[in-house]
Amino acid sequence: MKFAHLADCHIGGWREEKLKELGIESFRNTIDICIKENVGFVIISGDLFNTSLPSIETLKEVASILEKLRSKDIAVYLVPGSHDFSASGKTMLDVLEKAGLCKNIVNIEEIDDKIKLKFITDDKTNVKLAGLFGKKGGLEKSYYEILDKKNLEEESGFKIFLFHTGLTEFMPKNMEEVDSQPVSLLPKNFDYYAGGHIHYIFDKKEDDYGLIAFPGPLFPNNFKELEELKNGGFYIVNDKLEMNYIPIKLKEVISFKFNADDKTPDELEKEIISSIKDFEDKIVTLRVEGVLKSGKPNDVNFKEILSRLENSFVVLKNTNKLTTKEFEELEVETGNIEEIEDKIIKSHLSQIKVKDFTEDKEEKLVHDLLEQFGLEKDENEKNADFEDRLTDSIIKSLNIKEIWEK
Repeated sequence: MKFAHLADCHIGGWREEKLKELGIESFRNTIDICIKENVGFVIISGDLFNTSLPSIETLKEVASILEKLRSKDIAVYLVPGSHDFSASGKTMLDVLEKAGLCKNIVNIEEIDDKIKLKFITDDKTNVKLAGLFGKKGGLEKSYYEILDKKNLEEESGFKIFLFHTGLTEFMPKNMEEVDSQPVSLLPKNFDYYAGGHIHYIFDKKEDDYGLIAFPGPLFPNNFKELEELKNGGFYIVNDKLEMNYIPIKLKEVISFKFNADDKTPDELEKEIISSIKDFEDKIVTLRVEGVLKSGKPNDVNFKEILSRLENSFVVLKNTNKLTTKEFEELEVETGNIEEIEDKIIKSHLSQIKVKDFTEDKEEKLVHDLLEQFGLEKDENEKNADFEDRLTDSIIKSLNIKEIWEK
């Protein structure tokens, strides 16, 4: 007997269409491998979708893929994750379950101030499964705290516990601030603990528990994961708890990182263009950070840079930490909002000059504009009327009425 353990598919999560499609293709490829390997069943430890209400097209794609498993009599067991769980109870996972394509194994019985989980038994293998959902902000912890573990721990047979939460003792150093809970909140005496939620690959046999495993995301879910993980994957596990991690590599990822410190926009642009190579049909991540010695970040001709990468599969650019000395960070003493605002304005007046304006006039202009953009729509005011009022006020502050009306 062997089974597949997936987690954090986040299907539909990418805004970039090509990457969104790769997420679906990764799931399709995984299911094809599961069928080829003749697994007894598939378990998904949360976040099959990136939201509890994915688009109809996404739902149709996933249903079509899961139908392949049903046609081969391979069951799918899952728990909702922090993304596809819904407090309202309305989730597309219910639609898939109603269609007979998967089984949500979270089966809770409330007894006084405690909750009790019931087992689901796989008909083909007699493996027993139980589990709990994940919730945003680690709120699932309250369910573990009132969980009656006795029946779970005393049950005989090969047992799998599905969960979607971080375990404090095993959190990676770069994720120590992410919500987690101690291993002790899990029920003991299970053979396999199928984890999800934490996007890293991990497995460890723990005394009194069993084999605890996180397969990581099925496909990288953001810019940083593409940089660090390059690809996703899943586990195939047998009844001897021998594990095989299966990477899913549909497109190669190549990452470039550039330091802008003490460079002009032109120097930085030339360095980037001369360095980017071997990117054809690959996912390219371009991270640029640091402090330019002159100019502004938008002076870097990224349009030209991206045109050089037109033969890549897709390019993702991150310039969140690209700044300039002209707008370096300002330390302001504490005070009321007006005092802080005034200090910031005066500090930056020398960096931007308005033609034919004295410094006093520039300062007044900035204060006036801040006041205009702070205007709020009146209760009975129409949007169009509010926009007209705001526009008129700004035109008056800028003294450009004649130009505006031309």
